[in-house]
Amino acid sequence: MIQDFINTSLSQAQYEMIDRGKRFYGEIKALRGVWATGRTLEECRTNLLSALEGWLIFRLRNQLTVPNFKVPTKTKLQRTYV
Repeated sequence: MIQDFINTSLSQAQYEMIDRGKRFYGEIKALRGVWATGRTLEECRTNLLSALEGWLIFRLRNQLTVPNFKVPTKTKLQRTYV
């Protein structure tokens, strides 16, 4: 569930070169505040993953909504008696 959300979100990331081609900038536009930079595209992706994880943890801990993320509801367990 969490890994699916992270993978789906990262697949929507957009990247561009900034600082006259010296750095990369990446963001997930659907998730406000989730962005990162890096000297290489791979470093930017790694930093974006870290930013996304921190953003998700913060939102869940503070009981804030997370777009397109469904928390499973508690279900009653059925007991079988022998």
